[in-house]
Amino acid sequence: MKRIYIREEVCIGCHLCEVYCQAEHSQSRDLIKTFKRESPRPLPRLRIEEEGAVSFAVQCRHCVEPPCVYACLTGALQRNPESGIVTVDLERCIGCWTCILACPFGVIKQDICQEKIIKCDLCPGEDIPVCVANCPNEALIYTEATGNILGCS
Repeated sequence: MKRIYIREEVCIGCHLCEVYCQAEHSQSRDLIKTFKRESPRPLPRLRIEEEGAVSFAVQCRHCVEPPCVYACLTGALQRNPESGIVTVDLERCIGCWTCILACPFGVIKQDICQEKIIKCDLCPGEDIPVCVANCPNEALIYTEATGNILGCS
């Protein structure tokens, strides 16, 4: 399975990955309309962590043994055994936030307006997630999984 990896040494903290993620998950899927006309504005499925000169994007790791899936009370979170992608069924999500507490990476967010969760979905329908495709310094890389961190490969 392909995953997004971060090269923090080249991340400049420009937040373009967040901007393009918001546009991709908006109603219009248009960059200008997303920020000028849509209300409520969609939330990005990732965030930029910044500490001094160091910055990097943080998003769902699509764990092999996902604690969020095991913690989900309704089964709204599922891990596809073939693709390895952890998905959210918004019809089943009741906004209990248990998955947020269980995620060791803190990447699941509350969408207060919809009373649901949001998380990285690797941009279904796209060959490359938009955050990776639009990173000006190639700080985000989409490649085959390597290693095994906290149950993630």
